[in-house]
This record gives sequence, C-alpha cells and structure tokens, in this order.
Amino acid sequence: MKETEPSNNEREFLLQALKDGHRIDGRKFYDFRTLRLSFGSEFGAVEVQLGNTRVLAKVSCEVVRPYTDKPTEGFVHFNTEMSPMASSTFEIGKQTNEEILVSRLIEKALRRSRAIDTEGLCIVAGEKVWSVRVDIHFLDHDGNLVDAACIAAITALMHFRRPEIVVDNGEVTLLSIEEANPVPLSIYHIPICVSFAFFNKGQHVIVDPTYLEEQVKEGDMTMTLNIHKEVCALSKAGGISLEMDQILQCTRIAVVKVTELTEQIQAALDADAKKRNISRRK
Repeated sequence: MKETEPSNNEREFLLQALKDGHRIDGRKFYDFRTLRLSFGSEFGAVEVQLGNTRVLAKVSCEVVRPYTDKPTEGFVHFNTEMSPMASSTFEIGKQTNEEILVSRLIEKALRRSRAIDTEGLCIVAGEKVWSVRVDIHFLDHDGNLVDAACIAAITALMHFRRPEIVVDNGEVTLLSIEEANPVPLSIYHIPICVSFAFFNKGQHVIVDPTYLEEQVKEGDMTMTLNIHKEVCALSKAGGISLEMDQILQCTRIAVVKVTELTEQIQAALDADAKKRNISRRK
C-alpha cells in the first residue's frame, strides 16, 4: 500500500499553526511527546512509547568466536523490523528507505560511537566472546521512529544482564540465575537521538515530529549526543540547507533534551530495579 499523502487543507492548517507559534497537538516547538518506558519480565526487554509511536527492543546474547584480527573484542549487532502492524506503508520482507535510514542511524548512534565496551565482552582471548544482539520491533508508527528506537535500544542494553560464566581449562560454563547473579553490560556513555524538522524555509524548527509533521516538513536533521555534551553523530538526509547558527541552535536544544531523556531513562531503570528487588525478597 502506498503512503497516503496529507491533503492540501491538512498541510495549510499545519503550516499556518506553526506560523502562529503553535503545533497541532498542543506542544511547544521544542517539546517531546510523553515518554513511557515499560520493562518485560526478562532482563533486556523494553517497550518505549513516545506519544503514539511504540517501539519494542529485546536484547539477547550468545558465545561465539571472535574475529582473528580482533581477538579480544565481542560483538554488538542491531536488527530492525518494520511490519504492517506499525504502518500499512510497510511490507513484510521488503525494506523501505525509512527502515534503512533508521538502521544506519542506530548503528552510528550506538555502535560506532563505542557506547558499549566490546572488549568487556571477551571471555577467552581469540577463542570465545559474547555476541550481543538487539532486535528492534516497530509496533506503531506516528512519527520520529529514530528517537524512539534509540531510546529503546540503549535502555534495553542498560537493562540487560548476561549470564555469569566460569572458565575451566578453556571450557566455558554458563551459570543460571539461581546459581549466580547475571552481569550487566559495561556501557561507557548513553547516546540519545534528537530529531528536528524544518518548515517555512527553515524559519520554524520543531523537535520530535509526528507522522503528519514528517510528511509536510521541508527538511530534517538528527543529532546524537550524550549527557556530557559530546556529539556522537549527526545526520541530515537532504531537504533544505541550514546555516551554521541554525545547527548551533539545534545543538543547544538537543543538549537540554538529552539531559531530560537520560534522567527519565535512569529513573525508570532505578524504579524497575527496586521493584525486582522487592519481588525477590518476597
């Protein structure tokens, strides 16, 4: 099914609202939609709801052989799945340009920024390492899949626990959760994507665009930063050109948003850990 284009009336109404200083869902230009994080019964399963956009991330791991040129490094892989359940524009077994773009942005944001300590995934140098896989499933598409997917992936990685291991004469034994507490991954920093959309020849800039806003936008840009104000990645795929002061303005906005989102993620993880400890005592 082809993507349904917004009508002329919808376009004009949205653009006029922006000119009047409003967004049609009532948010201010630099406001994110409400973020909700829910955790599964197993470690590493996280569902993110950003407004009406929903993304599920699930982390798993297995023991594999490392590359010969990197004998002490494990692996972190990301896999995205967009199905018709999220949007009728997606087809089973057929990658859309949007899915390719989202996959590349997640790779840049999390793997290439070296957020995860891959050397900490080594078990026996040159013989056995952990291979960590993050499966990202898009459940509902109402815009800004990149930011929702990034939040889901990094939160799932922070929530995940791998089995404790015992190495005896090169033999690796995985211990169950009853035998030993599972081990968290070593994470250097928390990259967060912040997406912008531009309208009216770049005069109006908004954060966290909805699906309708994405259809009407004249350009976009995604910045990936961490709480230390380090820029991990920047992506701008076409659209209107930007002046340097516009990019700097977006950077200042992103720094504030990344701090807010990181605090929300950490608070949700702390609440879940507390809940699990109480359940374990009972």
